[in-house]
Amino acid sequence: MGQDPRTLPPSPNWYCARCSDAVPGGLFGFAARTSVFLVRVGPSAGAIPGTPPFRVIGELVGHTERVSGFTFSHHPGQYNLCATSSDDGTVKIWDVETKAVVTEHALHQHTISALHWSPQVKDLIVSGDEKGVVFCYWLNRNDSQHHFIEPRTIFCLTCSPHHEDLVAIGYKDGIVVIIDISKKGEVIHRLRGHDDEIHSIAWCPLPGEDCLSINQEENSEEPEIPNGKVIEQTPVTKGCYLATGSKDQTIRIWSCSRGRGVMILKLPFLKRRGGGIDPTVKERLWLTLHWPKDQPTQLVSSCFGGELLLWDLTQSWRRKYTLFSASSEGQNHSRIVFNLCPLQTEDDKQLLLSTSMDRDVKCWDMATLECCWTLPSLGGFAYKLAFSPVDMGCLAIGVGDGMIRVWNTLSIKNNYDVKNFWQGVKSKVTALCWHPAKEGCLAFGTDDGKVGLYDTYSNKPPQISSTYHKKTVYTLAWGPPLPPISLGGEGDRPSLTLYSCGGEGIVLQHNPWKLGGEAYDINKLIRDTNSIKYKLPVHTEISWKADGKIMALGNEDGSIEIFQVPNLKLICTIQQHHKLVNTISWHHEHGSQPELSYLMASGSNNAIIYVHNLKTVIESNPETQVTPVTITEPYRTLSGHTAKITSVAWSPHHDGRLVSASYDGTAQVWDTLREEPLCNFRGHRGRLLCVAWSPLDPDCIYSGADDFCVYKWLTSMQEHSRPPQGKKSIELEKKRLSQPKPKPKKKKKPTSRAPVKQEVYDGNEDESIRESSGPVENGVSDQEGEEEAREPEFPSGVASVESLTKKRKARSMLPLTTSLDHRSKEELHQDCLVLATAKHSKELNKEVSADLEERFHLGLFTDRGALYRMIEVEGKGHLENGHPELFHQLMLWKGDLKGVLQTAAERGELTDSLVAMAPVAGYHVWLWAVEAFAKQLCFQDQYVKAASHLLSIHKVYEAVELLKSNHFYREAIAVAKARLRPEDPILKDLYLTWGAILEKDGHYAVAAKCYLGAACAYDAAKVLSKKGDAASLKTAAELASIVGENELSSSLALRCAQELLLARNWVGAQEALKLHESLKGQRLVFCLLELLSKHLEERQLLEAKSSSYNTWATGTAGPFVERVTAIWKSTFSLESPEQYQAALQQLQSIKYPSATNNTPSKQLLLHICHDLTLAVLSQQVASWDAAVEALLRAVVRSYDSGNFTIMQEVHSAFLPEGCDHLKHKLGEPQSLITPAFKSLEAFFIYGHLYEFWWSLSRHCPKSSVWVRAAHRRTASVEQSQQINNATPEETDSGDSQPEPNRPPELDVRLTEESKQMLITCKELFSEKHASLQNSQRTVAEVQETLAEMIRQHQKSQVCKSTTNGPDKNESEQAAEQSLSSPQNECKEEKNQPLSLPELTKRLTEANEKIAKFPESVKIWPFPDVLECCLILLHIGSQCPGSVTQDMQQQAQELLQKYGNTKVYKRYCETFCT
Repeated sequence: MGQDPRTLPPSPNWYCARCSDAVPGGLFGFAARTSVFLVRVGPSAGAIPGTPPFRVIGELVGHTERVSGFTFSHHPGQYNLCATSSDDGTVKIWDVETKAVVTEHALHQHTISALHWSPQVKDLIVSGDEKGVVFCYWLNRNDSQHHFIEPRTIFCLTCSPHHEDLVAIGYKDGIVVIIDISKKGEVIHRLRGHDDEIHSIAWCPLPGEDCLSINQEENSEEPEIPNGKVIEQTPVTKGCYLATGSKDQTIRIWSCSRGRGVMILKLPFLKRRGGGIDPTVKERLWLTLHWPKDQPTQLVSSCFGGELLLWDLTQSWRRKYTLFSASSEGQNHSRIVFNLCPLQTEDDKQLLLSTSMDRDVKCWDMATLECCWTLPSLGGFAYKLAFSPVDMGCLAIGVGDGMIRVWNTLSIKNNYDVKNFWQGVKSKVTALCWHPAKEGCLAFGTDDGKVGLYDTYSNKPPQISSTYHKKTVYTLAWGPPLPPISLGGEGDRPSLTLYSCGGEGIVLQHNPWKLGGEAYDINKLIRDTNSIKYKLPVHTEISWKADGKIMALGNEDGSIEIFQVPNLKLICTIQQHHKLVNTISWHHEHGSQPELSYLMASGSNNAIIYVHNLKTVIESNPETQVTPVTITEPYRTLSGHTAKITSVAWSPHHDGRLVSASYDGTAQVWDTLREEPLCNFRGHRGRLLCVAWSPLDPDCIYSGADDFCVYKWLTSMQEHSRPPQGKKSIELEKKRLSQPKPKPKKKKKPTSRAPVKQEVYDGNEDESIRESSGPVENGVSDQEGEEEAREPEFPSGVASVESLTKKRKARSMLPLTTSLDHRSKEELHQDCLVLATAKHSKELNKEVSADLEERFHLGLFTDRGALYRMIEVEGKGHLENGHPELFHQLMLWKGDLKGVLQTAAERGELTDSLVAMAPVAGYHVWLWAVEAFAKQLCFQDQYVKAASHLLSIHKVYEAVELLKSNHFYREAIAVAKARLRPEDPILKDLYLTWGAILEKDGHYAVAAKCYLGAACAYDAAKVLSKKGDAASLKTAAELASIVGENELSSSLALRCAQELLLARNWVGAQEALKLHESLKGQRLVFCLLELLSKHLEERQLLEAKSSSYNTWATGTAGPFVERVTAIWKSTFSLESPEQYQAALQQLQSIKYPSATNNTPSKQLLLHICHDLTLAVLSQQVASWDAAVEALLRAVVRSYDSGNFTIMQEVHSAFLPEGCDHLKHKLGEPQSLITPAFKSLEAFFIYGHLYEFWWSLSRHCPKSSVWVRAAHRRTASVEQSQQINNATPEETDSGDSQPEPNRPPELDVRLTEESKQMLITCKELFSEKHASLQNSQRTVAEVQETLAEMIRQHQKSQVCKSTTNGPDKNESEQAAEQSLSSPQNECKEEKNQPLSLPELTKRLTEANEKIAKFPESVKIWPFPDVLECCLILLHIGSQCPGSVTQDMQQQAQELLQKYGNTKVYKRYCETFCT
């Protein structure tokens, strides 16, 4: 067995793409928690011949969080340099020879997830983080560059071994990119194919693409399009293969020259561990790769369960691979593999190192693919070390990762012959104890209170005791059976039973033969044997003397009790430690001096170790000894540690030599007899938890700590002799502070106040262990769930939760009493004496009474009267300090509830808690208190809360009224609806009141809901329609329809349609009208309007374009009226005369006002289309007289509004052939309709007359141009008179004659047309109409003159009252009058103002004339006869011979006879002179 120190290191970190690496010459490093452990491999490791050639040689310490990346510099001459990245945000560069940081940077803002030292550039380190940022850092020039390629999480990155600027990056979502860092991170290739995390990227060790004869077309499953940019074949990208491994269970080989995938290898499902894995279950996988330098046609990869595969890339289509360690069973990893590192030793062996979730580091020989050696590691605190007394050299280690390790320290072939036991453990292993005689029998205890027995020689799961401790198991010990187990016969009971001490302070005795049976609490036996009445102390440690006759129990209060078998008679109590006892150890019995076996060493939360010699106590006659002895003086005192003692062990090789482990981070060897420190071990980076002396080597000690390490060290090699003091201990403290910080989210701290013995059990290492799938595995994907640092220590040794969570401390109820209990020691002692006197003297003398008065706080311990006095004093204090609520509570304690309530109500200090307690004082008091509190809340503007309190005493109406009056309508309705009958009028009133307010504020939708709630559906619809937009109107119409308000609904639907019409949304308008059958007629109107608009738009007579026409409006073939009726039939199912008649009746009831110059065009069109629809419907039911009237109304509307264009379009669409066909349909010429028909015909001729006349004034005689010219001036008729009826000279001077070069046929055609048209113009010379129109003009002029006189009169009145210059005003009026009179009047007229009687006379005469005309003439409008005469005369002057002499004569006569009004006077003179 070699005299060499050994380390059992922490487990390599999980889920990191590159956190281990190796360099030629045999140096391997792996990241474990916050540091990097270095392992020397090969001949230079200095291993003992015959054992595996490796040794853990050191640690790189400096990071404060998990190390996520580790990479060596692979440049000859600087193999000593390496880089690490950590969750603390830094990248550090180290020299492994000095184990010191050379330099570092903290450029990353986010968690670093990938790191690589460029194999091409000596000083370039590339790192990437979770947000996708890449930093390139040049060590020698301390320069950096940052690239942000993709906003995705980087999982791994690898620099090219052939080109210094290329870096391949793998992302979490499966994308792989190759970037050129010399071109600002430009993406050279974007390789798409994987669809899950990229775990590993390996470049082919040979440049070029000749090493693999891949027939790309055959093999590629990828599309032919190159990924990313198409780029020219530059040397940069020319030829190199790249392999990527992904969580999607595939390895892909990519060609850089083609920028695409050339091969896909799918991982095989291998049968292992007694049965195949179900391929449908996607087991957690990590796929890491290694492309061997000397074998470019082969590739190493990890697989599902920890196996390693060597792929043959020359036969990729066959998926050919070789399994590592195929021959020898149990050499493979049992869980997934994270990293693979090649290593060439000094003797040129090609090795491969792998790290895995099974916490082993394995070394493989690439020549044979066999495992050379395994380095086990720990995934949690090393809590307990125990050497087997039977199987020498077998060391059991209890670890916080849920596994027990049994290390055969005597193995000759393997320094690290470690077996793992995980079945049935499922928690941190905190206690271990080998059976003193039975081989392979190991008892264990866990963090969750479980006690079990393992047979380490079999593969069976352990036996588990059915009795659990409530808390962590602190200690296990084998000892002789005690009652009741010892009462059985010789063959019925075991020779030894198992004792366990748990964190709740109880020691249990388990029967190893019947672990399923009950375990016994030994406190019962202690009570019975020693007749103890008082409370037994909380036990924290148990230790049996080797001969099995004496048991020592350590307690939370620091006392140690010594008991004697068979019934545990208490023979001695040691009052030495004053803090929780952590460890007790009896000296062995095989020393040179037998009396040393009576020595007992103990350590506690104090830093001092005491050794007691119990020889005299144990050997004295128990019969003579009535009361147990109390020892207060130690035999030896060992002081030097600076923190609590966690473990002590006697050396089995020496007399009186002891080793101790402490929270100060060191282990100390003592010569106890001389009280002398011998040597101090400082190798750990954490607080020591256990220590054990090798049973075979006097110089060798093993220790375990919370740094996840177990060290084997030699006492002879330690340079220090005593624990560090002062500065040194500060350095050690710093060392410990660089341990990982606790992650508070992991585990809730226990909330109890039970003793925490070493407070070591709060760390969190790993989560649950699954029985079926192997050793414990932690779910925290970032790390093997590192232990948290333990809680701070407390003087009492009790872990107090309150102090951990810094909550604000509640105010004390009895502050004065409490403060008096914190006075000086003398005062407190005096209190005790006064109290004892008061309690035990028969009669109180005055002195004692006075003392009690003065020390009022003692009322807590004497009688009620004194307590009342104390409460009174405290209460006054609370009131003075402004804490009435505490005063109230004290009064409640006293029982004076009613008084408290009254006081509080008067002062406005009632609280919820006071009112809640009021029922104790009686029902009526409670009612009164609640009402008082509600009033108080109203003063504080807390109306809702006040209402809730009123409801608690069933005052529903009051609560509702309170809410309503303070405008909490929503709450008031909720309460009323919940608590009152549905028909209660209050509810309706609430709805209506709230609805009115909402309506006023413009919240129409919510107001509508209120009206609906109040069953006022009509109002709801009305309020919804208030906004007036199409959506609101449509909703309102639908709502009215639902609730049966059909009339309202149809009017709203029509309004909605009209709104949509303004927006030219034809489809929406028709949908709105569909809501009601009664609107069928309106749908026809809208249909016709849509067709007419489309027609006008196509002829470019409408400015506004409309996009949403109905589909049926698109056809344009056929005469207009036929198209309309066809669509009515197909779309609106209008077929039978009855349906036409019904529609006609619907529409006839609607009357629109007559048009004026100012009627908006959209509205005018609607009204015209209404008349036209009536006309078409009348024609369909053969009611020709109605048809003529309707058509005439449409024409007159366009005439009245001055919209000549529309009038002409109506003519062309509805009277394409003129009016003759209507004359035939009317039949009898003398029927009643003749006046209406005459008017219609007159308007038709009037329109044509104008078009013809305008054609003469234009260069181009085409009809369409006339129409266009007319359209551009939709001026009133009067305007057109003023413009067009100019003097003959003006007109003649215009370009009125046909142009000389105009084709003669056209003139002939025009003449033909004109003759035909001008003959019909005789119809316009209606004498009676001329006379009627003249009378009407006279009336209008007289009325205008009267109105003007009234205006002038009013004006003069106003001016007289405001100024003193009437003359000035009169002259102004005259001027205004002259200005306001028409310019074409004669000057004589201007100076002849008419008198009022004259005007009245004229008016009467004209009205009488009008009255004489028959109704038929007056009802139907007629074109202005004089206007027509003037136009004809104009035409006659422009085209001599076109108008017959006879007609000219007739026109002049009419003008002379009726042209006496102002409007026509001047024109008459022009043409009639």
